Amino acid sequence: MHLTLFNTPVGIYISQLYIEDAEQLLAMRLRNRMAHQRYEPIHDEDFYTLEGQRQLLDRRTLEAQQDKAYMFGIYLLDGSLIGQITISNIVRGVGQFADIGYFMDQDVQSKGYMTAAVGLILQFAFRSLALHRVQAAILVENAASRRVLEKNHFQPEGTARGFIKINGEWQDHQTYAILVNEVL
Repeated sequence: MHLTLFNTPVGIYISQLYIEDAEQLLAMRLRNRMAHQRYEPIHDEDFYTLEGQRQLLDRRTLEAQQDKAYMFGIYLLDGSLIGQITISNIVRGVGQFADIGYFMDQDVQSKGYMTAAVGLILQFAFRSLALHRVQAAILVENAASRRVLEKNHFQPEGTARGFIKINGEWQDHQTYAILVNEVL
């Protein structure tokens, strides 16, 4: 199944990423490597190779088949890959929640594309996956990401101290969440 969701007023769509998307994903990662380093974990050099991206996409495809995670590309309507958004760590049973993470090509930031992509991933999470809650954790000083979440009606929940190792250091993160009844 190849899932695609559109937001034509903003001019983007999201579509699940597969092995055949590895070259485009690698090119985007390489283009943005230095600009995004302060927001990313430190990856082995192999991550920034075609084989590294194929392994990532293979793993994410398997996780989607197991209903654990789904990785989408964010595209302009002309088919240009401009970002990535992932819903991961899906918890079923009495929890029914997941995390989201995302990044946008530095050349197209501040145009509303990520806000629209988060809106699309929320539709997928709440309608297709029947989740109750979606949560995000962002670096405390990441004002752009905070605006994206707030525009999508996420509520701040607090600070997770030393939450994720970003750029080689354990970093505090602001946590946000949204519930299904706050969207649908």
